[in-house]
Amino acid sequence: MTAAPDLDRPARLGLVSVSDRASAGVYTDEGLPSLRAWLGTALATPWTAIERLIADDQATIEATLIELVDAEGCDLVLTTGGTGPAPRDVTPEATRAVAHRELPGFGEQMRQVSLRAVPTAILSRQVAVIRGRALIVNLPGRPAAIRETLEGPRSPDGSLAMPGIFAAVPYCLDLIGGPYVDTHAAVVAAFRPASARRR
Repeated sequence: MTAAPDLDRPARLGLVSVSDRASAGVYTDEGLPSLRAWLGTALATPWTAIERLIADDQATIEATLIELVDAEGCDLVLTTGGTGPAPRDVTPEATRAVAHRELPGFGEQMRQVSLRAVPTAILSRQVAVIRGRALIVNLPGRPAAIRETLEGPRSPDGSLAMPGIFAAVPYCLDLIGGPYVDTHAAVVAAFRPASARRR
């Protein structure tokens, strides 16, 4: 008999930066520090991160995602980079290859958020999928775009102009059997139906 998942344990988050040049040491990676910093301000419940900096290689990306979910037990994996139309941008292909199910709404909303800033957002191919009890989400590569995608763009007065994708992440984790994750509402308000809220 399989043991029931521990829903009160700290969330395990896989953070993956996909970049040929950063992984080769040509320049300093900005993806992992950006993800780590944003999560540090946004999450109100305990979490731990497992980080990987890897090249734009489909086999490597697939192996990394499988390792983080199946071996490291990550509940949520956030990737950054490799989602454009260039020949070496293969993060979406690798993500779909390891998926059990796809969640197209995440990609749709990420492009809507980015279109507020640049018309080239339509070139983005980010996807989100479920593997087992884990959610895997492809994010953009630039630090500012990572933040806006996760929490949503802000109006000049600081109010939220439209929701970012992370508002839906905690409840998604609930539904697929992950731990309970809560957020600081001033950064991003996690949305759950009243019946699923703990406080």
